[in-house]
Amino acid sequence: MSSYQYRVRDPMGHTYQGTVQAASLEDATQQLRRDGFRILKLEEEGLGGSLGGRVSRSDVVYLTSQLAVMLDTGITLSEALAGIIEQEHRPQLRKVLVDLKQSVEAGEDFSAALGRYPKLFDKTYVSLVRASEATGSLGSMLERIATYLRKEAETRAKVRSAMAYPTVMMALAVAVTVFLLTYILPKFMPLFKAKGTQLPAATRFVMAVSTALISYWYLWLAAIVAAVVGFLVARRFRAGRAWIDRLKINLPVLGPLFRKVAISRSIRTLGTMLQNGVPTLEAIKLCGEVAGNVHYEALWEQVREEVTAGQQIGNVLAQSPLFPRTLVQMIAAGEQAGRLGSVLQRVSNHYDQEVDTAIKTATSLLEPMMIALMGVVVGGIGLALLLPIFTLSRQP
Repeated sequence: MSSYQYRVRDPMGHTYQGTVQAASLEDATQQLRRDGFRILKLEEEGLGGSLGGRVSRSDVVYLTSQLAVMLDTGITLSEALAGIIEQEHRPQLRKVLVDLKQSVEAGEDFSAALGRYPKLFDKTYVSLVRASEATGSLGSMLERIATYLRKEAETRAKVRSAMAYPTVMMALAVAVTVFLLTYILPKFMPLFKAKGTQLPAATRFVMAVSTALISYWYLWLAAIVAAVVGFLVARRFRAGRAWIDRLKINLPVLGPLFRKVAISRSIRTLGTMLQNGVPTLEAIKLCGEVAGNVHYEALWEQVREEVTAGQQIGNVLAQSPLFPRTLVQMIAAGEQAGRLGSVLQRVSNHYDQEVDTAIKTATSLLEPMMIALMGVVVGGIGLALLLPIFTLSRQP
């Protein structure tokens, strides 16, 4: 006998949750159905979501595309999952697929089964599948989900590639600076002291920094570790994330890029969900969660509250500086025409191009800036070394 966690709804609409003892998932399902309950969630204790981190996002996209093709050819969901299981050799993903197949065969909704693996199938994925179950269009919906996931993956990859260059250049600049200050400069210090000449201010400053790095290296190391730990801890709290996210969207060169990425994610999610039958309030809530920025998430939460009170989305967004005026006008026009979902889809495609442009702009600006920064740092240290050498060479 195994223990199964459940969440069910009775005919009156009340929701209950607890555990039930049964020999298998199917037996547990039958027990609950005999009692007149509709199953919202049913899983074996200790199983739900524990395998999420071992399966990549690309695996989820490929799995979704496979299911979409097989369902469109007339194969049932259970048979499609069985066919994929036969071809899958990785134990982590195979275990997830087996659990999904057993849940579907036991009569559980596919969306409810997917919801047990939030690290693999996020809320947007589950909500779209749930909407398709109500209309009987699971195959076509899975294909749209796969397209949506591919675009999200492309956006993340582009942002990472844009951030890679300045990160590498900054690390290189720091490494070269530390090497010069801790290895090259100390070799000249005995020469300067032996001559007993008055050193230029720039040289004295660089020598003081070098001495501090060499003599108190453990304090510098502790400071770096404390900064990294502090950053990681701050991300766990909303106040810390708010500070970090505000800094990101207000950076001189990268700020516009981060803003456009957050907007692109939000409107793509909102448009996809509205076009596929997801309730407006649920769609608004989820598009805030995928924005990846606390301030945009708070804005979408405000939108949801105002829409609940009878306001239009465009009117609420118009009050915030986080959204460009032109985008707000297009959203308002889509609402008035009753075509908000299709308008948002077109706008999201436009913003994908805007993200590409912002990445190219940021990269083209960051490259000379980082080269200039390295030149100033390395050149400044080199000049501080050469100035006293020139002075000594002129002495009789």
